Parts: sequence; C-alpha cells; structure tokens
Amino acid sequence: MKKVKIDLNGKKILVTGSPGFIGANLVLRLLKEMNCGTIVSLDNMSAYYNPKLKEYRLSLIEKAAEKANTEHIFVKGSIADKALLTQLFEEYRFDIVVHLAAQGGVRYSIDHPDVYIESNIIGFYNILEACRQYPVEHLVYASSSSVYGGNKKVPFSVDDKVDNPVSLYAATKKSDELLAHAYSKLYNIPATGLRFFTVYGPAGRPDMFYFSATNTLAKDGIIKIFNYGNCERDFTYIDDIIEGVYRVMQGAPEKANGEDGLPLPPYAVYNIGGGTPENLLDFINTLQEELVNAKVLPADYDFEKHRELTAMQPGDVPVTFADSKALEDDYGFKPHIGIREGLRNFAEWYSQYYK
Repeated sequence: MKKVKIDLNGKKILVTGSPGFIGANLVLRLLKEMNCGTIVSLDNMSAYYNPKLKEYRLSLIEKAAEKANTEHIFVKGSIADKALLTQLFEEYRFDIVVHLAAQGGVRYSIDHPDVYIESNIIGFYNILEACRQYPVEHLVYASSSSVYGGNKKVPFSVDDKVDNPVSLYAATKKSDELLAHAYSKLYNIPATGLRFFTVYGPAGRPDMFYFSATNTLAKDGIIKIFNYGNCERDFTYIDDIIEGVYRVMQGAPEKANGEDGLPLPPYAVYNIGGGTPENLLDFINTLQEELVNAKVLPADYDFEKHRELTAMQPGDVPVTFADSKALEDDYGFKPHIGIREGLRNFAEWYSQYYK
C-alpha cells in the first residue's frame, strides 16, 4: 500500500497508554527525535500492576522532557471517559494518535472480563469517534499476536484468517481491528494496526513471564513452566518495537477512491515480531544465566530445583511466530535484537532498580 510521508516535527501527538511500557519508551524516543511539537500522554495509572513502575517511567519522561525541544503534557485519565477524550481532541487538535492504552494479559481476562470490555472495546470506540470528529493524519494502534489464536500455520502472516480467538483479550484485539477498518472505510481515517509479539525489556510489565519469573526466582521461589516447556514464543525486544512504531507513524496509508467513487479504506495491519521463535526452556535458561551475571541470583544457583513443568493454561497458545515481511517491505525495518542481548539488558536494569 502506498504511504503518505509525515514529518513528525511540529506535530501534536497523543500517546495513550503512556507511561505504560511501550508508551513510555515511545514518548522517550519522540522527545529525543523531534525538534519541536507537543506530545500528550494519557493514562489512568491503573493498579493492574504496581503503579510505582509507571511512576518510575513517567519520571524518566519528565527528565527527558526538561532537555527536549518538544513539549510533553501528562494527563491522568481513562480512554473510557468519552468527555475527557473529546475535551483533549478539542483543545489540541491532534495530528497523530498512537493508541497503546489497553487492558493487557490473557489469563487476567478470564477472571476480569469487565475491564477488557471497558478499556479495549469502549475505550477504543471512543478513540475512533474522537478521530472522526477531529480528523487526524494518522491513527496508529496496538493490536496483538493473540489474534492468531490457535492457528497451526506458521509463521503468522497478516493475510491469515484470524477468526478463532482463544481468549477474551484476543477477541477484543480482533474487534479493535474490525472497528478500525470500518471507521477507516466510512470516514477516510488513515489507520494502521500493529500486532505486537511478546514484548520484553527493562522496566517492562511485571505480569509478563520473564519479569514475574525473575521476581519469583529472586525470592528463591519455584517458577511454573506451562505446557511442560513445549512452547515457542517470538520474543520482541522493546527497542525493536519502538523502532517499528516510530517508522510506521511517519508513513500513513494513502487515501484513494475506488471504482464506485467512494473511499477505499486507508487501512493497514502489520506484525512486529522477532521472526525467530524461541523455545521456552531455552529462553528461561538464558534468563537465569543473565540474572546470575547481573548478580540478581547467586553464582551457585540451582536452576533445576526452581522450576516446575506443568500443563498448558486456558487461553494460552503453544507457538507464536511472526512473518514481518510486510513491515520490512513498506518501512525498511526488521526486528533484530536477540534474546541474549535483550535479557542481559533486562537483568542489569532489574539489578539496579531493585537494589
């Protein structure tokens, strides 16, 4: 699909879900790269995990903003608050919206469905309505590799059928893609969805396996390894994710009319994944080695005594594997940071943060 090039300098950009993990890192990148403009961060600072981590990320953003030529404004609020979103769009007339706010987590969705509907469905609808009422140059939003469900064909391609989600979380993300396509078609909104594959790195989400496992191991606990270790995940380091998002922001799907004279939807979806699925046991071994190197764990740590193989959990899938060729073709970028480097960076950060 043809792209319209966008110069981010001088733009008014809304990043929802900042200071979340991906959102905070994106804002830091924008503050570094942009010569001028305004970035508004919106987040409700939910207690899904320890808010102190979000406060820590926000402090990094505030420090970076002090030295940047770009203005940063943080607004505490929910995307489910339609009046608040309308007020922000009215005041700032955003050029670009990067929508990363969502209730994450596959297992959590089984016991807490209401919050997923409120955030991932109603919240996303509110974003789309705001983009309709106050037209934007580009809406970039987070989808997930979870939309592929139990697909047997690998690697997962954006051309694959994704009609069989195995969790409510996955169903909400697929719903977001459908809603975005409808709004893109009806109101000519340039929209790009990004299917993220198992994002990890320093100051990440504590509910993600690598982080929660580290917390358990650091307390001399036993980690549960699901599906008896017979899982493969396409782990994607945070810097690769941010590079992908940053490039996509600068290239919006081009508007065009079809043979009927009506707009063709300026809409696209891409995978952002490492492209090299890792066996879960190999990943854990690398994690433990790097935790020893970073002195989070003692040198004589007995790995075997601290792991328990157990059955697959509801909502999980055995394999994730991204085909990111479309992203490479259209934006010239392919994730490349391996798990050894990525987990080393995480372990070193963890050691410093929790000292």
